[in-house]
Amino acid sequence: MKKIRIKHHKTVLTIFILLLCILSFLYYDLIFKASYAKDEFSTQVEKIAKQNENPIFKIQKILIYSSANAIDKSENESLQDLSILQYSDIAITIDNTSAIYDLTNENTVKDLYIDNISISTGSDKGHQYVNYKSALDFAKYKEIEELNSDKIEYNIVRTNEENNKTDYGSPTFYADCSNPITLEYMNQDIITNYAASSDSNTISFNGKVLQEAGIDLNDINYSLNFTIHIVNNLNEEFICPVRLKVDLSGDDGGIYKEGYKYDNTSVSGYEYNFIKIVK
Repeated sequence: MKKIRIKHHKTVLTIFILLLCILSFLYYDLIFKASYAKDEFSTQVEKIAKQNENPIFKIQKILIYSSANAIDKSENESLQDLSILQYSDIAITIDNTSAIYDLTNENTVKDLYIDNISISTGSDKGHQYVNYKSALDFAKYKEIEELNSDKIEYNIVRTNEENNKTDYGSPTFYADCSNPITLEYMNQDIITNYAASSDSNTISFNGKVLQEAGIDLNDINYSLNFTIHIVNNLNEEFICPVRLKVDLSGDDGGIYKEGYKYDNTSVSGYEYNFIKIVK
């Protein structure tokens, strides 16, 4: 049997070294880096969990008042050209004294804003949006403007002097969290050109109009998601994702019966705690 002889030893050695480098790179990239990233992620999660054992800020209560209205666009207010809308006023109370009883730089607010706003409904009926609403107008219809940016930024009131000069028509929040975050959800033009029946010539300017106009509540029930950001006076940032699922119906007739629906919920659980961002 003839022996196999390898010629060009330098070429073979070069190829062997190259393959060894490639294997070393693959090991580093696929195994070592993955293992390191996993350890880093675990360390980060553990650090976040430790810093949030006793949350500085958390949501204490959520109030939702839902009703509807009809905008008469007909001549002489004849109720023959109506646009039907549904709205919900939302008030979110922040607890900042569970972990720290006294007011300090740690549990008072320097900045507050809301972003990552998304809305989904049971159908494509209407035009939906969310914006700030003054607490002074809570639980009554008032037209709000649609957002012209991707977030709602709040003016922070820190002193009595600032309070006296504040215009509550724009987003406002107290540094000590003593007022709720107030918003309005609006679903405009669910039905347009609606006319009151000739034998009635009257219409309800509240949630009952939805039934009078034959609007199925399943079509306009909605889910609203957004994120609240708080920066305290130590420049530490906290976030809390909020997920609201609003059902306008109910065993008693819901919004059809009284013309409004009022949900007052005291909340608890980890999902309502503001998470401190680890930097």
